[in-house]
Amino acid sequence: MDITPRWTTAQRLLAVTALLLVFVFELIHVARVYSANWDEAHHLYDGFAILTKHDYRLNAEVPPLVKLTAALPLLPMHLNTPPDQGKSQSLEAFVDGRAFVFGNGGDRVLFPARMACMVFTLILAGLLYVATREMFGDIAALAALTLFIFDPNILAHGTLISTDLGNACFIFGSVYAFYRYAKEPSHVRLVITGLAMGLAMCAKFTGIFVFPMLVLLAGTEALLARSLSVLGRRLAACAVILICAWGVIWAFYGFRYAPAPAGMELSPKLAPYIDSMPSKSGAAELSLIAKWHLLPEAYIWGLANTKKTEWEYTSYFFGRMYRHGPWLYFPAAFLIKSTLPLLILLALLPFLWFPRGNRHTRELCFLIVPVAFYFALVTTSHMDIGARHLMPIYPFLYSLAGVAVAHALFRSRAWAVAAALLVFWQVVTSVRVAPAYMAYGNEAWGGPSEVHRYLSDANVDWGQQLKSVKQYLDENHITNCWFAYFPDGAVEPSDYGVPCKRLPTGSSLWWFRLPMDVPPVIDGTVLISDSDLEGIESGDGPLNWFEPFRGLKPVATIQQGVYVYQGRFAVPLMSALVDVRKTDDLAKAGQPAAALAKAQEAVALAPDSAITQLNLADTLAAQEQWSKATEHYQRAGELARTVRPELEEEDLIPRSKAGMELAQSHLHQP
Repeated sequence: MDITPRWTTAQRLLAVTALLLVFVFELIHVARVYSANWDEAHHLYDGFAILTKHDYRLNAEVPPLVKLTAALPLLPMHLNTPPDQGKSQSLEAFVDGRAFVFGNGGDRVLFPARMACMVFTLILAGLLYVATREMFGDIAALAALTLFIFDPNILAHGTLISTDLGNACFIFGSVYAFYRYAKEPSHVRLVITGLAMGLAMCAKFTGIFVFPMLVLLAGTEALLARSLSVLGRRLAACAVILICAWGVIWAFYGFRYAPAPAGMELSPKLAPYIDSMPSKSGAAELSLIAKWHLLPEAYIWGLANTKKTEWEYTSYFFGRMYRHGPWLYFPAAFLIKSTLPLLILLALLPFLWFPRGNRHTRELCFLIVPVAFYFALVTTSHMDIGARHLMPIYPFLYSLAGVAVAHALFRSRAWAVAAALLVFWQVVTSVRVAPAYMAYGNEAWGGPSEVHRYLSDANVDWGQQLKSVKQYLDENHITNCWFAYFPDGAVEPSDYGVPCKRLPTGSSLWWFRLPMDVPPVIDGTVLISDSDLEGIESGDGPLNWFEPFRGLKPVATIQQGVYVYQGRFAVPLMSALVDVRKTDDLAKAGQPAAALAKAQEAVALAPDSAITQLNLADTLAAQEQWSKATEHYQRAGELARTVRPELEEEDLIPRSKAGMELAQSHLHQP
């Protein structure tokens, strides 16, 4: 039963249209202000490659739906495509993606692609309104939609070429479709649910978890009906839905197991890649799926990649780096990144809901069960790199918040005023933080300027600030500058006309191997992305290349994610690590004497770095100076085991141990 009187159709359409238009203008503004982030260029290029070449290899770690949608507006354009550089699959995607986007005009291709991705966010907003209206009535639906379109987290990600909003859209759509099927079963509604679940699974790999959500809801339905026959019918429906979703996956891969035409293979190949997974049980399951060709090869590769990266990624939490994030990561991220109006309305909901006697038990279950399951899932995950992974729960929560507002409006004048103030607070929050939506944190935690104390990465800085950085430098007439930019390599500051010299980041130094030359002392204006300042790629404390800057007060902060410092700064560790990279380059170029001199310079600059010590040891070992190599392997091992060993256990500790054993074996030879 509806908890509010119905509006006229004209009133309802006018209100919804006005809200959606406001939402569109907000999203377009974000799309214009944000520079390309870490992932957008390679997602977009892969989508274009799939559409034009039917080649799924380039970016197989992400399913194709969002990428294909982003690339659709580019098909009528005359675009240049970069040649294959023969790199590993993931690196090739980033390098070619950047060349594709900025070789074709940057925003000329990026903006229409973002507009295409915005469709998922608009569909989600529409589904939220329609579902909440069907469950609880007009007032609840309008309140839910209003709160949703002014959520800074939704605005931050709503137009990006990334999987988060597409995933949220189809997870919510699948559950809503199953709700409609449960209310009034029909073949059409069953197929629609299957299609929605298939789209969720083709948007992001977490879409796979829609199926257990629906199974749990089937069990809930049976409990409410106290009927085993209901359970049997609902589980049979879930089986049909799964088959439909399976067909959708194959359709998106062209009903072809191979990832590309003409026998072109994934790199690395699927079988050894699965074998390298940290979970042997997971590897066995994927090997079986591959053996029987139950899913397309690129999809299986992506599933393996998801589990590998989940294990490999480190996590920043409350000022400290972790090998794997603590279980509190997502509960804390939810409390920090969610708006206070949303949290207050959810806290008030039980007090507003139950006294009315109109319980909507089924509707309550369809909103709470998916949230509880998904939240439990991500809390036990090791992919603790951003609250954006919580995006699928927000439409369910905003539906519940809309119900709280509706109940408050019809309970008493005081409750109505309180509800109206909370909605107004949500609007003000969104306006005040613009355009730094990515760095949003609520007032209880100090607001956006304080989020970096607790969370980083895409919670603050996903590399979306280059246009604002360029504007700041121009307005202040700054040309003598240094820049440590988090996505450097995937997107480079020069792509947006930023003239700064490069400071090393983990990716730019080791993965992209970009050219750089950093003296031990630098001066001028120094800009540092938050993710690098917090040690996301290097580690915290003594491991953090940017630790000397953490105690300094920046002269400016750009979009709450890039910090600006001015003066003269000693950066011996950064300079030493650049020398480590140069050592490797010289050795590969057949210049052993120069390589050894450079390795010794690195140790002189940063003697307490396990990386510099190990680099010198390897260089000495390559020249068969085993006694000296042993000395530096020993020092590298000591440093790796005493300075945040949990961050070194996957790399430096086993490398120094293996090097020591090799050197000693040569020393003991007769």
